[in-house]
Amino acid sequence: MTIRLEQISKHFSGAARPAIDGLDLTVETGKLCVLIGPSGCGKTTTMRMINRLIEPSSGHIFVGDRDVTQADPVELRRHIGYVIQQVGLFPHMTIAENVATVPKLLGWDTSRIRARSEEMLALVGLDPAQYLPRYPRHLSGGQRQRVGVARALAADPPVMLMDEPFGAVDPIARSHLQDEFLAIQKRLKKTVIFVTHDIDEAIRMGDVVAIMRDGKLVQYDTPDRLLAAPADDFVADFVGADRALRRLSLVNAADAVEPGYASDGFELPGSLPLRGVLSALLAEGRDAATIVDEHGRPIGQVTLAALRARCAGHPIAASEMT
Repeated sequence: MTIRLEQISKHFSGAARPAIDGLDLTVETGKLCVLIGPSGCGKTTTMRMINRLIEPSSGHIFVGDRDVTQADPVELRRHIGYVIQQVGLFPHMTIAENVATVPKLLGWDTSRIRARSEEMLALVGLDPAQYLPRYPRHLSGGQRQRVGVARALAADPPVMLMDEPFGAVDPIARSHLQDEFLAIQKRLKKTVIFVTHDIDEAIRMGDVVAIMRDGKLVQYDTPDRLLAAPADDFVADFVGADRALRRLSLVNAADAVEPGYASDGFELPGSLPLRGVLSALLAEGRDAATIVDEHGRPIGQVTLAALRARCAGHPIAASEMT
């Protein structure tokens, strides 16, 4: 379901300038759009206006063909999944009761709710038999965050809003959660608005990335295009001087092989991002690696020369090659 913002503005009383200033933005059905920018740029305000947690001062917001600025806010929120940084699970409820929150409000019967809760917990990698009877206090931060995603998906909403959903967990858990959500998104194809302050997370998660500044959209592009052709100096500074390396993180080795094999037999898995291939080649002092599939069968090679060519126009400094 497409999300479309048309000339959205938000003025907070007493503020010197609009928090959001004439914003136009369209997120196509099934795409994950990341909103990012410096503190105070308006990214969270923009997201919260979509489910009417903040009311826009002017403009229109469409979810599908429906103008949500004219909808009942409570009814609207029951059809939009919402995941926040601190999860927001109800501590006095079991995990089963937490996941069932919206389906109960929608009037689902008990057997359907139970089946859906089990399905959603399994989807986020938690054993339903083990975790449904527990309370949030019995779970780690990463497990609570998984339950938050399960709860947001429970009523099968076409749209999800995610406000720095993985920001409160440690880096290792965060990486796992990102991978798991991307795998879920690949299957379910929800339309997602995802807010983060982390450019690496934005590049990794987004089908498209919206960089904002002072309530306005500065650039709206695919991660690769954003890194390859920043719209201005602000965007170039924001994505960082190491954007050539970040571009290599967007492509797996299996998708970049060329004919041939490394003469010395050095092998790397096809699932490894090209940035990892570059690091391995430099660490081992090699010029090429044979890339193998999940069964260990050679499918081609990636060479150091080819990686340098991919970064043409964005020279990689020696300090970055570590």
